[in-house]
Amino acid sequence: MAESQKRRGRLDRRAARKNRNAMAAPYTIRRTGLVSLIDDDAIAIIERNADRILDEIGMDFRGDPQVLALFREHGARVDGERVRFDPGWCRDKIKTAPRVFTQHARNPARSVQIGGDAQVYAPSFGPPFVHDMESGRRYATLGDFHKITKLHYSLGAVNHSGGVVVEPVDVAVPLRHLEMAKAHLTLSDKPFMGAVTAPERARDTIDMCRIAMGKEFVDNNCVLYSVVNTNAPLVMDETMLWALKEYAQAGQCTVVSPFVLGGAMSPVSVAATLAQVLAEVLASVALIQLIRPGAPAAFGTFFSPISLKTGAPTFGTPEGTQFQMCAKALADRLGLPFHSVGALTASKVPDAQAGYESQAQLMGAALAGVNFIIHATGCLEGLLTTGYEKIVMDADRCAAMQRFVGGVDFSEAAQAMEAFHEVEPGGHFLGAQHTQDNFETAFWMGDMSDNGTYEQWAAEGSDWQHRRASKRVKSLLEQYEPPAMEDSIRDALDDYVARRSREIAI
Repeated sequence: MAESQKRRGRLDRRAARKNRNAMAAPYTIRRTGLVSLIDDDAIAIIERNADRILDEIGMDFRGDPQVLALFREHGARVDGERVRFDPGWCRDKIKTAPRVFTQHARNPARSVQIGGDAQVYAPSFGPPFVHDMESGRRYATLGDFHKITKLHYSLGAVNHSGGVVVEPVDVAVPLRHLEMAKAHLTLSDKPFMGAVTAPERARDTIDMCRIAMGKEFVDNNCVLYSVVNTNAPLVMDETMLWALKEYAQAGQCTVVSPFVLGGAMSPVSVAATLAQVLAEVLASVALIQLIRPGAPAAFGTFFSPISLKTGAPTFGTPEGTQFQMCAKALADRLGLPFHSVGALTASKVPDAQAGYESQAQLMGAALAGVNFIIHATGCLEGLLTTGYEKIVMDADRCAAMQRFVGGVDFSEAAQAMEAFHEVEPGGHFLGAQHTQDNFETAFWMGDMSDNGTYEQWAAEGSDWQHRRASKRVKSLLEQYEPPAMEDSIRDALDDYVARRSREIAI
């Protein structure tokens, strides 16, 4: 066979994989068991310590007298902005939160299940910088936000459009949420995350969803998934508190995710940090249920140990994975979906360090049974940077994790008994009908790994993986086609953004 024909065959196979990606399931159902590092006795210890923290120390809820009055009305002990809770009080209030719910996408086929055995893989959140192999590291722009949203829409292994995939620093801060929400709604039809940096920004996001999906539908369904971070230790500041209120009142999902750098914002042990995080989640999710019983909520975590030599955060450490595998059990005990981190790395570029740190954390999240894996793609520099090449490299790893947790096929077809009758002892199965029927899907094949010979790799340019990733980014952006949207809806979104921009500028 001529070399050109071989190359065409490889290109055809890659195109076939691309089509399968485009039609990928909207989320993964985990069929593997959980890996947990906490037993019933340890769970009892952590829960008892969390109750003691809330009873003896309490938690500050700052800047909102109405919230303090609500706590007082329902029997919590309020002293200034400090709220203390009797043991068991928070757990009793949390019972109304759903164990499993659906976040609806603009395209119903893209809607995701949150909780249960479902796993959702979502982009990194919040970096002010972007990195690519041609231009290096630089501040992100709205153009970068658009490109990264298009990439995630094009990648079948990424189930969610995310939120602040990068900070578009060329847009004024008071207006950014409008441009970001419009991008998620028009450049993708996957579910996305709401703004949390001011109550009016949360309201704008909800209103834009009403335009795109219908007011009645939004008012009766969860269409936004938004993360509020406690200010550890034991503080909910007014910015996060106001966002929590807006989304809870609207019946949208609020994830309470304590942001903890172990050793600075919590004690240096995993056990102590678990108790602190559980206390913060208990108090905050109880508030969500006081505001609107039955409003969807999730138990979130972001835990990264700091280097006690330099004070810098570390990623891909054993403690980070240990923490996830213990916290998942605590979330299950509360009956809440579990949200945690994925492919984190401190590396500045998509190199070997980025690969092994990200894979360690991502594998830990998959094995722990995390329901919503945020920062699953793109992280560089400890979430200060989103890497273009890193996005497609991480998406490949997400696809592998999804295949892994999906379990082993033991169906009659997979047993392949007819193949044993077809192939004589000492023969091979390459030409068997079972192989021919299943060769495209039998074994997982990544888009970013080169499994050919050295000679083939050299003939194709001797590209290291980050160079192959750069080419794939360009290819995906060139091939991108926006999802369908009625012109009237698109015009209404444009009008809303223009009007609110004028009002905010005034």
